[in-house]
Amino acid sequence: MFKYDFHIHSKYSRDSETPLKDILRAAKNKNLNGIAICDHDEVKGGLKALEIVKENPGKYGDLVVIPGTEVSTSKGHILVLGVTEKIPSFMTPEETTDYARDLNAISIIAHPYRSSAHGIGYLKGAGADAAETFNSKCITSGSNKKARMEAEKIGMPQVGGSDAHIAELVGQGYTLVNIEVNTQENVFDAILRGKTVPAGENTPAGIIINQMKKNVVRRTRLIMSGNLKEF
Repeated sequence: MFKYDFHIHSKYSRDSETPLKDILRAAKNKNLNGIAICDHDEVKGGLKALEIVKENPGKYGDLVVIPGTEVSTSKGHILVLGVTEKIPSFMTPEETTDYARDLNAISIIAHPYRSSAHGIGYLKGAGADAAETFNSKCITSGSNKKARMEAEKIGMPQVGGSDAHIAELVGQGYTLVNIEVNTQENVFDAILRGKTVPAGENTPAGIIINQMKKNVVRRTRLIMSGNLKEF
């Protein structure tokens, strides 16, 4: 089994200031086998992190970096793994997952029932490959529990992620991937086959509240500058 965090935000995301090298060091220190950088409506972070690892062989162990993005759809957020180009924002969830499939990417419904973080509110019919049924930033277990129950009901593959916006929370939520050889191709195959187990611990409420305060300040600046792009 290999340990992956499929939901991490970097300084390339509008709601994070975390340097990529801090994320990579944290991933190594927490014995992760792989990560996915999924910045909001942006792919630069994942691609740059992949470049850093390739340019520094061995420095971050055998860490596999999967470039990704967290796409803002018309109803909420969807993670897309394995992309090298930006995906248009504000399409429907169904259009977004179709778009991802055309790119041979993996689509995951992020925190489906966490309304405070733009969960789309449903799984069936969205066309996604998997559901994030453990998101460590859920203060209570209710939304994660509902996501797990709904995924089990329809036989949908499940993953977990930290939704980390700071390096210290990388790996707080994760996915155990049942593969023998650690490659992106094998990881994607395991997700599609449901050979994954979500796990982790909830982020302490104090850290979440502190991040929410910072986001209010950041969003206010974006609104004032006319650069707020998220509903």
